[in-house]
Amino acid sequence: MFRTLKQLKSPTNKDLRQRIYFTLLVLIIFVVGVNVRVPGTTDYTGSLGFLEIVNAMSGGALRNYSIFALGVMPYISASIVMQLLQMDIIPYFSELRKEGPVGRQKLTKITRYMGIVFAFIQGFAYSFLMKGSSSTVFDYLYISLILTAGTAYLLWLGDQVTQKGLGNGVSLLIMAGIIITMPSTFSVTFSELITSGKYAGWLGVLLFALFILIYLLIIVGVIFVEEALRRIKIQFANKTTVAYAANKSYMPIKINVSGVIPVIFASSLLAIPATIAQFVKNTGFTEFVNNYLTYTQPVGFVIYILLIYLFSYIYTFIQIRPEEFAKNLNESGGYIPGVRPGKDTEKYITGILIRLTFVGGLFIAIIAALPIVFSAVTKLPTQATIGGTSLLIVVGVILETFKQLEGSLVSRSYNKGYSRR
Repeated sequence: MFRTLKQLKSPTNKDLRQRIYFTLLVLIIFVVGVNVRVPGTTDYTGSLGFLEIVNAMSGGALRNYSIFALGVMPYISASIVMQLLQMDIIPYFSELRKEGPVGRQKLTKITRYMGIVFAFIQGFAYSFLMKGSSSTVFDYLYISLILTAGTAYLLWLGDQVTQKGLGNGVSLLIMAGIIITMPSTFSVTFSELITSGKYAGWLGVLLFALFILIYLLIIVGVIFVEEALRRIKIQFANKTTVAYAANKSYMPIKINVSGVIPVIFASSLLAIPATIAQFVKNTGFTEFVNNYLTYTQPVGFVIYILLIYLFSYIYTFIQIRPEEFAKNLNESGGYIPGVRPGKDTEKYITGILIRLTFVGGLFIAIIAALPIVFSAVTKLPTQATIGGTSLLIVVGVILETFKQLEGSLVSRSYNKGYSRR
């Protein structure tokens, strides 16, 4: 890392430094926008329940009723829906996926339009949370338009970062929102364990030190799993055995292929009954939801973990389609040593994905369950928590951005050395 920072200081990397400065400027704009409140609203002091994940990813903007309250979550939801629709559910989208760069460009445009529609629908639902049920339809529409405009502006900022800055713009905005709320985690924990007087002086300090140690160990674990790969050897028919031994080809598959998407899906699906209960106002249904369909209750917790596992498998097989992989490998003259092309290759890849996803799904489930279990055991406020998908997102985005930075520097060094020859 220090070598990378030293390389950045080189005069030949001035444009790369400008990209970093531009990215930081956009993130500052995002932080300022998080604190710009929707006119006519005040801070929400109640429990957000299933909306806490949205609030965390938007830097607390939802609780502040900021113009960025929706963040980029509508676009993330639209992206997930579009990927599901490409699984031969709608032939038109499946054909676009197979058309290459042109098809992907059309899919991206459709996804953005769908994200704006989702933003308006979610904004209209959140407007009831902001203004209650006593306001007029025009008040709800006014708030919905402001929140939709905020999401559209964030998507534009994300595009600018991707094109002119460093890293994936949308991912960086999500990461920035999470990092904004992280200081409060440590400040609330410090207050509860040390300054509140609930524990003896030395015991409070010891517990706070233990909290930080566990936090750091979780980060190390996340980095280890995010970097872990299963490499599958690939042999091409047009390569000799000597050439293959000298330069082996591999297909790398991450243990955690699906990232945090299963958690978002599981949280959203589990949130549907709670959302319906808020609008229906039926006491029996509300009690049923609160007792069995919230992840803070034993039954709801088990359902939550099972949903994470289910969506881990679904999303993994969306990202890596064994049938397509076997077909493309065969068409390019490649094969897996010891495995016959065609159906046998497809079965081989499927078996590997099933085993990897079992481990990856277990990892995601543990990370998602940690805050729930920690809060239940320690009785600390929800702000003072350990683990969670937020930490997984932050570590993942930082790793990917740093890899892109290193890749750019290595490419420049290679081109510079090649031009001297």
